[in-house]
Amino acid sequence: MTSIPNVRLLDDTQIPQIGLGVWQVPDDVATDACLAAFEAGYRHIDTAALYGNEEGVGRAIKASGLSRDDIYVTTKVWNTDQGHDKTVAAMKASLERLDLDYVDLYLIHWPTPARNLFVETWETVLELQQQGLTRSAGVSNFHGEHLRNVIDASGVTPVINQIELHPWLPQREVRAIDADLGIVTEAWSPLASGGLVDDAQLAAIGAKYGKTAAQVMIRWHLQIGNVVLPKSVTPARIQTNIDVFDFELDADDLITIEGMEDTSRRTGPNPDIFNEA
Repeated sequence: MTSIPNVRLLDDTQIPQIGLGVWQVPDDVATDACLAAFEAGYRHIDTAALYGNEEGVGRAIKASGLSRDDIYVTTKVWNTDQGHDKTVAAMKASLERLDLDYVDLYLIHWPTPARNLFVETWETVLELQQQGLTRSAGVSNFHGEHLRNVIDASGVTPVINQIELHPWLPQREVRAIDADLGIVTEAWSPLASGGLVDDAQLAAIGAKYGKTAAQVMIRWHLQIGNVVLPKSVTPARIQTNIDVFDFELDADDLITIEGMEDTSRRTGPNPDIFNEA
């Protein structure tokens, strides 16, 4: 079983640097995927109300036999639940589905700037943190302007900014802003939703170390300081995705990967204009 290192956050809590992402995983499949992850050594699960699988994640936590304190659980408030009262209700509904008393990290899923509710929602997440319903408060898909707005309004900096991030979309500007503010960057779609797992350049790098292109990308995320959320429901792949601590990419490898940027290959929407339900 692999031991995954932790990253310390601004609020002095710690988050495992690799977690299992369960986006687009059906509820019944999520239970087995999480149990396979726990068996492999994962202790961090990233879900969301939108994903429709919080109950499946909760079942896995209960069935794992692990102490609650040993499992790091993230969930998120969806766009249509922004605003004070809706966010409170959404958090309580997520906890009920997860069958938990608290989550470790609660995120605003998207800023949806046209709604103009993300600052109020952030202040509500901080209230929920004060009530002990989440240990840490963070955001997802925030750009610099969104971050500055919530920090200026509340005086509190999010501990995490979870964004789409992979070699095609390395997010240098957002990562630099996060680093300046002490925010840890967390990568969703870290393998470009599978679009880069057969990439020849990454495969060539991996061949030097006896690793796959996917393992090279995960290692790249770790070396540039990201928390990373590879998604799989296949036990063997869940295991190989954390078999990345016995090699290190060299400077030439990192230059090659940084040179792969192609922002037209974004797999999700642009947070500046995404306002959908």
